[in-house]
Amino acid sequence: MKSRGLAALALVFWPFFADASDRGPVTNLPLPRYVSLKASEANVRRGPSLTHRIDWVFKRRDMPLMITAEYGHWRRVQDRDGAGGWVHYTLLSGVRTAIIEAEMLDVMVRPEPGALVVARLEQGVIARLSECGPDWCEISADGYDGWAPKSALWGVEPDETLD
Repeated sequence: MKSRGLAALALVFWPFFADASDRGPVTNLPLPRYVSLKASEANVRRGPSLTHRIDWVFKRRDMPLMITAEYGHWRRVQDRDGAGGWVHYTLLSGVRTAIIEAEMLDVMVRPEPGALVVARLEQGVIARLSECGPDWCEISADGYDGWAPKSALWGVEPDETLD
């Protein structure tokens, strides 16, 4: 009887502690992985259900988020500052975006140092990712397209490539 109660308790708290797997138990997609906020507002909850308290609200459409866990229709996410919680999957998009981390970022016409500068983007600007190689990503933001060093972006892993 006691072991059944412990097993039930483990199932209840599993989503809060399950990070060891490389794949999500619901989608079978890699964990962690990046997505973006589809909605202009998203409630961030303490747990994976509507009955859990809302800790805060994300209010920035297209903001990149990292999914760290899955449970049913819920995804545990965190932003670039490490703040996060559980968000319903319908509020998320697979469209890849990144936040400019550099104080002022030169966007280049080609993925190489010294190339012609197409635009300068301020820290905190959200850019859409098109392609990423080992060191550079092709981005678009505010009507400008070009290449930026991957190290100046949050929303893509250092060893990740995108086609």
